[in-house]
Amino acid sequence: MNDSVPGNSLLRTQPYSLSNVEAIKYPVLISVPHSGRDYPAALLDNLKVPASHLVRLEDRYADRLAASAIACGFPSIIAQKPRAWIDLNRSHREIDPDMLAGVDSAQTHHMSKKVRGGLGILPRRLHGVGDLWREKWHHQQIVERISQDHEPYHQAVADLLASIEAVFGCALLLDLHSMPSVFDENAQKIGFVVGDRFGRSCGPQYAELTAAHFRKHGHLVQTNHPYSGGYMLERHGKPARNIHAFQLEVDRALYLDNEMREPIPASRAIAELIRDCCLMLAEEMSGRQLEAAE
Repeated sequence: MNDSVPGNSLLRTQPYSLSNVEAIKYPVLISVPHSGRDYPAALLDNLKVPASHLVRLEDRYADRLAASAIACGFPSIIAQKPRAWIDLNRSHREIDPDMLAGVDSAQTHHMSKKVRGGLGILPRRLHGVGDLWREKWHHQQIVERISQDHEPYHQAVADLLASIEAVFGCALLLDLHSMPSVFDENAQKIGFVVGDRFGRSCGPQYAELTAAHFRKHGHLVQTNHPYSGGYMLERHGKPARNIHAFQLEVDRALYLDNEMREPIPASRAIAELIRDCCLMLAEEMSGRQLEAAE
């Protein structure tokens, strides 16, 4: 399951990698929380199903969609461990009691719809596959993952946004994800979904500019449907303080092969389109014209 993660002058650290964070050039931070492919042995040893099924939990190679923006100098943070190990887009309270030994629902804090469906901070099951784990995890193991993987990622995001705000007086988090193909009411395939928690995590101009950018290049774009954004935006989007956050979902069919496993040549064009979107947003926020410098 391990793959090397491409990048440009990455500062390697666990549980994430950083790029372009020592000298901030742009007011836009790219986060890729679901593309991690470093599968710990403890996870693989407890699998009840073939490891290949876990690819469905990944935003497969979404980190490569950030590659052009990173090469251009945009700061980024990319998770190294997979969503099957810890879901960075869930609250630390979204723990599923059905996958823990010696814990019942009275001891958990937040039984959201996602948790009940088996997709809490630790995924429990997959549709069409069933339960993922041979044995239940101990609560202390989950506590350790939260303290060693989940919280450090979010603290790094908060620190980076604060650094960007100190330079520019504002900051924007672009939380990059990929999605299975979804269709609108006219059975047309949606290329991109921009989620801003219905305006709660981001000033409306940034989501509108982003949607218009991808539409201009021939893609069908929807806002907040079917994905409005999760814990990343809830925690880090503070538009009243001029710290904005939105989620960008990309149709995997735009950049992966028919098996949704490997990137296709068109992935470079999608990455460049995302880079240009970041430049447009940076210009809007900084009030000056910027150029890509690959």
